Amino acid sequence: MRKAEVLTLLREAGGYLSGQELCGRLGVSRTAVWKIINQLKEEGYGIEAVPNRGYLLTASPDLLEEGEIRSRLRTRWAGGNLICCRTTGSTNADAKAEAERGAPEGTLVVAERQEAGRGRRGREWFSPEGSNLYFTLLLRPACAPDQACMLTLVMALAAAEAVREQGLDAGIKWPNDIVISGKKVCGILTEMSAEPDFIHYVVIGTGINVNQTVFPEGITETATSLRLEKGESVGRAQLLASVMEHFESAYARFLKTRDLSGIRADYESLLVNKGRPVRVLDPKGEYEGTAAGIRENGELLVKLPDGRMECVYAGEVSVRGIYGYV
Repeated sequence: MRKAEVLTLLREAGGYLSGQELCGRLGVSRTAVWKIINQLKEEGYGIEAVPNRGYLLTASPDLLEEGEIRSRLRTRWAGGNLICCRTTGSTNADAKAEAERGAPEGTLVVAERQEAGRGRRGREWFSPEGSNLYFTLLLRPACAPDQACMLTLVMALAAAEAVREQGLDAGIKWPNDIVISGKKVCGILTEMSAEPDFIHYVVIGTGINVNQTVFPEGITETATSLRLEKGESVGRAQLLASVMEHFESAYARFLKTRDLSGIRADYESLLVNKGRPVRVLDPKGEYEGTAAGIRENGELLVKLPDGRMECVYAGEVSVRGIYGYV
């Protein structure tokens, strides 16, 4: 925790921070501060030390470790219980195990690499080490089980808003894929443990292609990364902190009404399907129409050629653009 506190104070200072002030704010000796500063330098942080002025943070490595993440979080509860892994099977599996042990809402599991990452319908999620974001947030929402599916769209909005802060024109492909230039940069998988009328917990796993530059054959035409689109690397810890801040805001609005009415306008403003032709891959029979937005429960509204409106539920069908992935 001391490393996170020192990093937080250095970032908030916006300039030089004296060793004396660090000691006073942390309640430790100058020797203790000096040791923490040296430890941070060894981990790759750029810190200038100038007599009579103090310490200045000049550079940060792209790490996903507890101190770095905590020093960037500005949330009230999301990430309050933070678990960082170098390698894990699946952050969703880890979060579910923590939930079963009684972990609180806001528990955040972050990994540098997943060996068994999954997408929707059990598809493998390619999870190389050191370049992307893989994280799962544990929730214990006060809503009915049939309302929990909407939380996937809440996270989609938060992730899209955080990516847009990078200066990228990110949108949402209904219900929960984040896309840039018609290619996917983020996938979200929500899982739940519940009884018919009570939710034990919900875990929302999110994978964002951040600094990856090469993709496996088979997804090169449909996948991209923030680095490829921006032309420069993106700090993963800051991006994660931004997603958490946006999620807290959107989640609070969801809980007020237990539907998407509070975020519907924001979500639809980023919905790349809206106003575009789509093909609905319904087991009962495919059909085409024009996406018209979403209902307050997250269903996609599709206007048919004859003017009728169909409501498409994400768990039952897939939607594809007529002219490609989007």
